[in-house]
Amino acid sequence: MQNDTAIDHDTLREIYRQMSRIHEVDKAIQSGLSSGKFQFTYWPLTGQECIPASIAPLVTNEDHMVTIYRGIHDQVAKGVPLKGLFAEALGRVDGVNKGKGGSPHISDPSSGSMLTTAIVGAGAPIANGLALASKMRGTRAVTIVNFGDGATSIGAIHEAMNLAGVWKLPVIFLCQNNQMGEYTTIPEYTASKDFASRAEGYGFKGAILDGNDPVAFHNGMKSVIDEVRNGNGPVFVEARTIRLGPHAGVGDTNHLSKEDLAAAKEAWPVPRTRALLLEQGICTEEELADIDSAAKAEVQEAVAAALESEVTGEDEMLLDVYADPSVVPRRGQREKRAQEAPHKGETREMAMFEAVQDAQELALQLDDSVFFLGEDIGEPAGGVFKCFKGMQSKWGERIRPTPIAEQAIIGAATGAALVGMRPVAEIMFCDFIGVCMDQITNHAAKQRYMSGAATHVPMTVRTIAGGGIGGFGAQHSQSTEATLLHYPGLKVVYPSTPTEAKGLLLSCIFDDDPCIQFESMMLTYALREEVPVGDYRIPLGVAKVKREGTDISLITYGWQVMHCLQAAEELAKEGISAEVIDLRTLLPLDYDRILSSVEKTGRALVVHAATEFCGLGSEIASTINEELFGKLKAPASRFGAAYAPIAYSKTIETAQIPHAGTIAARVRELLK
Repeated sequence: MQNDTAIDHDTLREIYRQMSRIHEVDKAIQSGLSSGKFQFTYWPLTGQECIPASIAPLVTNEDHMVTIYRGIHDQVAKGVPLKGLFAEALGRVDGVNKGKGGSPHISDPSSGSMLTTAIVGAGAPIANGLALASKMRGTRAVTIVNFGDGATSIGAIHEAMNLAGVWKLPVIFLCQNNQMGEYTTIPEYTASKDFASRAEGYGFKGAILDGNDPVAFHNGMKSVIDEVRNGNGPVFVEARTIRLGPHAGVGDTNHLSKEDLAAAKEAWPVPRTRALLLEQGICTEEELADIDSAAKAEVQEAVAAALESEVTGEDEMLLDVYADPSVVPRRGQREKRAQEAPHKGETREMAMFEAVQDAQELALQLDDSVFFLGEDIGEPAGGVFKCFKGMQSKWGERIRPTPIAEQAIIGAATGAALVGMRPVAEIMFCDFIGVCMDQITNHAAKQRYMSGAATHVPMTVRTIAGGGIGGFGAQHSQSTEATLLHYPGLKVVYPSTPTEAKGLLLSCIFDDDPCIQFESMMLTYALREEVPVGDYRIPLGVAKVKREGTDISLITYGWQVMHCLQAAEELAKEGISAEVIDLRTLLPLDYDRILSSVEKTGRALVVHAATEFCGLGSEIASTINEELFGKLKAPASRFGAAYAPIAYSKTIETAQIPHAGTIAARVRELLK
């Protein structure tokens, strides 16, 4: 260990105080779990106390932190209140997140602890977004993202490092290398000699620091933090330490040999630092005993308060899924929402891609927190679908072309949204959402709920469905909305006209929940109409009758609205009156207008381009049959695409996705 002259005595004393607090938290948890007093999941941090304790004097609440499930030591040192921390781990109402996130999902924005993820490596892309927000706002805040050595094998880490290097973000990638990826030792999962040298490949510095030496680690991190804070871009820090407990739960150290365990205990920073303070005459035994006693008392008080707190009850079940609890779909729900006011102002003829750009330009004018990111959205390309033509030269860094890295894109949007930005991310085709599903569904969608509304993600994702044209094949043509509808926390819209593309997009951008707008490539250029100029918004969760009818309700969305209207024209020639309902928003879903239409017609067919099996049509048809049983002239049905990937062959694709002719034929069957 370095000589004490390399560090201020008060600083070293403070580092030990934080270590003592962390150690007491660790002991209390392990004791509570062993005795059965506690019941929650725990990943021991024993041996890694020095890392966050040595950083604590170098950062403030304005600096952001992201950590992982084995991060309670990070939370303690960052300043998360211990009473709220223990109550959260125990699932109590006084937890920092109302007991909804628990030990693996703690968020405490007041201390700068922005997010804890239980998905290995997933925090790094989100940390980029926090750092990006700091950079765009011109603050000197830094973001530190903690992860274990095992996470270095995850693609999200590499996507995040690449983006951070390109954008010179004020972020520190802090690998707490405890020599073990869960149960697998380093030589068994990587041939790399170290992890810090990987940073050079992404264009920034890497450093290896002794995570068991508070003097060396504190001084090393001071240099790193100063460099990042001064705008010199990211740094990767490999903090070498060792884990003194099992991967999860309570028990003996079972991953080290007898000799390695003895060496690890010798290097354990808690007793080692205590001994240094005594040896160097910085503290007396009495002073250290006072520090330890204060830490123990603080923890005991926090545990007692947490155990007295009420267990979070089922009345909280559907709260914090969305900002507005009425958005949550429930059996028997029939929420009444007002239709948008008729537009009486100026209009201009636009195609859908022009209407989207018009909405984006207006959003940038209305709110400085709005920015856009995605592949090829800069100049000269202006986006693959030309929705950003000329915008980068006008708006500068608020139009941010990215690498081809969907996890990095959505992660950055999520992180920026956590601190009040309103990012809009473009994912080129909706088939590619599979590449970034974790960031969308495990993080953006769930963060409001997991944090008990301490944080939320006002992010919008725009994406294209390429089906219906032919020639794009299976990986560019699917309509994937049903997949996303299965994840609570997301709102999903699917416009059928340029006017709706603009009105829904503006509503999404200024909504406080994560929204996804699907747009049909079939409609992007081909359909033109008069679109309202200026701030025009269509409220989310409000369907629209596109054609009145009396014999059957055709309930649809996206480009299938066009086909249903064509089918209705064809059926009208035969004396069949079909009403066409454009859902526009798939979640929140407008059950009131759906049921009102079917109450009038007595029959319903839900039509969509997504596969029929397990599609949204099944949910809507089932609800209609349950709610209106006894009032229907025939059971409600659904009509979707055949259960196969979209074919490259235009002949097959035409046959497998509903179109005007097949919709009309299906209606005739239902009216027999």
